[in-house]
Amino acid sequence: MSETEVRAAIRNASETELEQLSLPVSFFVTEWAHLDAFAWRDPRIPTRGYLVTELDGEPVGVVLRTPAASGSHHRAAICNLCHTQQPADQVAIISARKAGPAGERGDSVGTYMCSDLACQETVRLGRPAGPSEVLPSLRELERIEGLARRTRAFVANVVASV
Repeated sequence: MSETEVRAAIRNASETELEQLSLPVSFFVTEWAHLDAFAWRDPRIPTRGYLVTELDGEPVGVVLRTPAASGSHHRAAICNLCHTQQPADQVAIISARKAGPAGERGDSVGTYMCSDLACQETVRLGRPAGPSEVLPSLRELERIEGLARRTRAFVANVVASV
């Protein structure tokens, strides 16, 4: 994907938000064939993130609102997308303004996500550097498919017209 395609895919952003969108350095070296979604925290606006996935064969993205502070590192929390248990300060309630008239009225959708938005990498942690070296385990494939399904459902809920 190109930067232009990413900007065009974002469905719940204002023109100002699209102008302010900053891509991470990792965007330019991303291997898209191995990802079901691409998410990142804005390097210039710490309380903003973005999530792009594919819905019905086309890229669809949303602007995320992330908290400035997170929970306690003395407790555990679970990301609702990748289903990974982590210290609570690494999981946060992240919301997205609904697209269209619903978003203009202030409606939003939220869920607990990894604070760094690195769910795609988290479910693939056990994977070797060369994908052809070792086949992914059934458990890993289930985690990847589950993450993809839950990510698409979250984005579909944000962009669904009311």
